[in-house]
Amino acid sequence: MIIFHGPHAYISPTNYETREVVPTWNYGAVHVYGNARVFAAPGELLSVLHELIPMFEPHYADQWATLTQAYRERMLSHIVGFEMAVTRIEAKFKLSQNRTRNEQQHIIDSLINEPDSAISGTARLMCQEGLGKKKSESHESKKDSE
Repeated sequence: MIIFHGPHAYISPTNYETREVVPTWNYGAVHVYGNARVFAAPGELLSVLHELIPMFEPHYADQWATLTQAYRERMLSHIVGFEMAVTRIEAKFKLSQNRTRNEQQHIIDSLINEPDSAISGTARLMCQEGLGKKKSESHESKKDSE
């Protein structure tokens, strides 16, 4: 199983309308199940890196090309690659769906401007999922004012 974590944030009980509540954690996560194969052969690792660098950090390709062969070999000796034939995917969003729309909005408002993208991303995910009072009304205006 591989776990991909999405945005996540601590949710304070001060966001709720009732006083007798406990703090919680909101999150999005995906669990991927399957048969994995691990590899460390330099040729296979280089092949994967030549796919990943252009995808995730294209500007690093020039730097990678100028590294000495000895340095690249050292780097490769510290990497373990894997691939997985996926057999099942499970996604879970715990985003205060069980709370009132007003409480959801309090939570969104308390998280949306946090500098940590995991925290503010939780508020954005809540909006994307249609939680809170009205996502288009309450947060589009905030985006416009930024």
